[in-house]
Amino acid sequence: MDRTSFNRCNLPPWVVASRHFDEEPQPLAIQGVREENRFLFDLLDGIDDPGERARRFDGWMSVRFQLHQWQAQATPGARRSLRNGYLRFLRGWGVDSSSVEGAVLKGWVESRIGIPPTFHRERLPSTDRAGQGGAAWEAYVSDRTRGHAFTSAIDAQLDLLYTYGQYELARRLPGQRWVTLWRGQNRLEDHEVVERLGPREWILRMNNLCSFTDDRERAWEHGDAVLEARVGLPRVFFAGHLLPRAILRGEREWLVLGGETRVKRILA
Repeated sequence: MDRTSFNRCNLPPWVVASRHFDEEPQPLAIQGVREENRFLFDLLDGIDDPGERARRFDGWMSVRFQLHQWQAQATPGARRSLRNGYLRFLRGWGVDSSSVEGAVLKGWVESRIGIPPTFHRERLPSTDRAGQGGAAWEAYVSDRTRGHAFTSAIDAQLDLLYTYGQYELARRLPGQRWVTLWRGQNRLEDHEVVERLGPREWILRMNNLCSFTDDRERAWEHGDAVLEARVGLPRVFFAGHLLPRAILRGEREWLVLGGETRVKRILA
């Protein structure tokens, strides 16, 4: 990796972004999140129904970040900041991953995991940073800043969202370390080819956050090329079916941390 910011997880960014991470995935933990929310996870440990766990998590988020109190705020800005919680950002990504919401989610990956984005509206050259003549980077940073200005503690909300998602996947898929996912797209050249392994198999450097699906047939709805990847579960930022109020569940969409990823192009 040419550049990383500091991160807030238990592994360095070059480990998480390496192709070897998917071969031998290791648990990822955002510093302090489980400890600060231990009562939530103790509560979830005693609940067998995944739907009830999702409802309890949603309620915890509303109370912890006062998302349910938005109407009681004195100013329009304060009301807007509480209304624009984590669900708004997930839904915004679902509409357009290069939106303001998409910039905030990519920014979370950059700040917490240490993997910078490679695409936001256009390719982000690794040598061009905002403030150093990189117009593409300036646009990304501008979108990210605007997104943060319109909400409250969104990075802390996303910390807890990732931690809950990892907890829930471990409950639903006990003993499983990988998941096979598919991604449909039209422009394979949007990803940097790190190594060509065969006529239809590559190591790609993917954007720091990418959408996949666990429904192979649905992947064809999103492009004329479909890539298959065996993803280590710690790389899953969020899976839409885990929360009943997340609009991503209808697409069976999975948001996956990027970096070097081994993919195979499948044929219809």
